[in-house]
Amino acid sequence: MSRWNRRTVLSGAGSSLVAGAAGLPGLLEATPAQAQGRDTGPPFRLGTVTYNVPKDWDLPTLCKLLPQAGIRGVELRTTHAHGVEPTLSSSQRAEVKQRAADAGLTLWGLGTVCEFHSPDAAVVRKHVETCREFVKLAQDLGVRGVKVRPNGLPKDVPAPKTLEQIGLALRECGKTAADHGVEIWVEVHGAGTQEPGNLRAIMDHCGHPAVGANWNSNPTDVKDGSIRAAFELLRPFLKSCHINNLWSEYPYRELFRLLRESHYDRWTLCEVGTPCRPEDGVLFFQAYHGLWRELCRG
Repeated sequence: MSRWNRRTVLSGAGSSLVAGAAGLPGLLEATPAQAQGRDTGPPFRLGTVTYNVPKDWDLPTLCKLLPQAGIRGVELRTTHAHGVEPTLSSSQRAEVKQRAADAGLTLWGLGTVCEFHSPDAAVVRKHVETCREFVKLAQDLGVRGVKVRPNGLPKDVPAPKTLEQIGLALRECGKTAADHGVEIWVEVHGAGTQEPGNLRAIMDHCGHPAVGANWNSNPTDVKDGSIRAAFELLRPFLKSCHINNLWSEYPYRELFRLLRESHYDRWTLCEVGTPCRPEDGVLFFQAYHGLWRELCRG
């Protein structure tokens, strides 16, 4: 699939993208259910993270263009142009919530950079408090979850100790989240910490029902061409899902099949790393949506 890149997607929106995909093995064959007219599509939906395609779009632009492109769910990443941050006043929060509702846009998640792996206890405490502020913001906006992350394993600290530390900090965040009717989603992220076995250890140390895993479609998921082993480790905790370059060699068809088999009925969120101008945005997302639908088949 190396010939598929962002330029190809932008220039091949909609039906032309699907038609061009005929050269990808197995992409256009109808499944038996589809051939008999019984396929109703996946139980999960396509949304986007504002990291990075729409990172420079303000909130009115997001609310206008994403629904036009058939993208109805969004994870709002901190520091980006939409400006949805814990510093918003009560009236501003109400305005954000109403604007999204009027546009038919689901504010699914808040993407933070809260992380709990530092060997400095004061740094960890600061991130826990920041996470709590995002939890309160999520409650006010009617957002389902707050995304956090581990971001690596510090040198000179035994990995099991760090994994336990992250899990215990997440348990504390989970208690706050549960009190506010919100979830915490732990992104499978960071050198070492993105290894599925390590993320599973973090989740086991945490042990709080309000805390779950955010699948991140990393190359480290893949062993012998399959993600099944990694997926099975994290399946019990799966609460949200990031996807990225659908035209890459990552086995997205298998991922979508595993999500379907797991009765996952939440969002798969586009997290492509190249910003896109608003004037190209609808075209990009329509094309991305077309390829997503094809890879979801079966």
